[in-house]
Amino acid sequence: MSQAFYRKYRSKKLSEVVGQDHITTVLESAISKNKIAHAYLLTGPRGVGKTSVARILAHEINKIPYVDESYHPDIIEIDAASNNGIDDIRSLRDQVQVAPFSADKRIYIIDEVHMLSKQAFNALLKTLEEPPEHVVFILATTDAHKLPPTIISRTQQFVFHYISRESIIKHLRFIADSENLKINDEALSLIAERGGGSFRDSISLLDQISSMNSKGEITPEFLESILGLTPQKNIRRLISEYEAQNVSEIIKIIEDTKKSGLNLQTFVEQFITEVRRNLATKPHLIVLLSPLVETKNSPFVDIKLLCILIKSRKRNIASDVVAKPDFIEVTTPIAHVEKTDFQPLEKAAIIKPAQTEKKPTPKPATRKEESKKSEQKNPTPSGEARPFEWSEFLSQMKELNMPAFSILNSISYEIDGYTIKLYAGRAIYKKKLDTAKYRGLMANVLKKLNAGSWAFETYAEQKPPSDETTAAIVDIMGGGEEVKINE
Repeated sequence: MSQAFYRKYRSKKLSEVVGQDHITTVLESAISKNKIAHAYLLTGPRGVGKTSVARILAHEINKIPYVDESYHPDIIEIDAASNNGIDDIRSLRDQVQVAPFSADKRIYIIDEVHMLSKQAFNALLKTLEEPPEHVVFILATTDAHKLPPTIISRTQQFVFHYISRESIIKHLRFIADSENLKINDEALSLIAERGGGSFRDSISLLDQISSMNSKGEITPEFLESILGLTPQKNIRRLISEYEAQNVSEIIKIIEDTKKSGLNLQTFVEQFITEVRRNLATKPHLIVLLSPLVETKNSPFVDIKLLCILIKSRKRNIASDVVAKPDFIEVTTPIAHVEKTDFQPLEKAAIIKPAQTEKKPTPKPATRKEESKKSEQKNPTPSGEARPFEWSEFLSQMKELNMPAFSILNSISYEIDGYTIKLYAGRAIYKKKLDTAKYRGLMANVLKKLNAGSWAFETYAEQKPPSDETTAAIVDIMGGGEEVKINE
């Protein structure tokens, strides 16, 4: 039976370990100077060489050649996932008192050490505080944050990194050549990308591919079909269509991917990778990263992805509105407003024009009083006809209250007669705009603009699409309100 690649090509010496030079150099130096610590802690992501280095380190401390699957009575491996109780650690405390059988040191490798129980950690701590001279502990874990600080402080910690894509490709090429496997560099790059910085995952994937292709050269197209990946050209095309805001093509790419049966979570992962790869030349794509990461774990990937691209476009439109506002000519004089009635409605908050206060009929003025009136200059009515500018409204609001401005500047609006419809896009924004404080602020700004009798209506949803292409997206999303999950 053939041996798996990741075991066949596992490093046997610290000098052979790839991509962790910042660790292996220090350890080699310490061993050469015979400065051996009583406890080491190896932390970092999965598949980057922690267990391999632990085994190699144990053998090199004892000056024993490391052969895969070799066993030595003075090197004991313990899986903390299945030996995590206090009784297991008490047994370990008894064992460490036993002197080495043939080596210089009795070395205990405890893998996934974060899985130990609280009581087990307390028992281990006592051993780490005053270990026998002949004992060395090598602890390994992917979750260092789960370890008690008292444990960490009694060890020499080494943090493993994800291995660079270039280092993984170089090692994959070495394995492929050793196995007489025909594969081009672009295909190796795709394997390294799918490995996500994990040596073990990348090598295992190469092993899997090698058993599927017995003829010809392995190409990226072959990998995409085998691994259920979206063709890279489609990912690049999606970015281009997003930049061009070609909504109909964006819809088509996502729908075609969905209908082809490809995994949409994987599709988003590929999209994230391509966005990151293009950031240096296209920094504007950075706004997509955070929402894409959230989308990857959603059960409604296609809907979420469409929302991200559309929302991004709406933000651009909103900024254009500030620069190039709509102008609405007011043809009917607007009465001066002293007070505003703020009565909240159930579905939409409307700022109503105040009713003119009724005053008693004045008594006939005397000739002297009429003379004084005629000498006074009549002021210009506050409701004098003039254009209503959204940008001016925002500017006034910015001076009056920055939090209110921030919300209004990020949402969409629509003019309907003498009503300004605000589409908040989020329930929390609508709730803010419906408060007496915010309605009062908006009413004050309207009065400053001689538009006191205009009304606001607020809605939690997005602004309805105004063209057929965008409306098609609503059909795909099935309408309704976007609901956040896993919160």
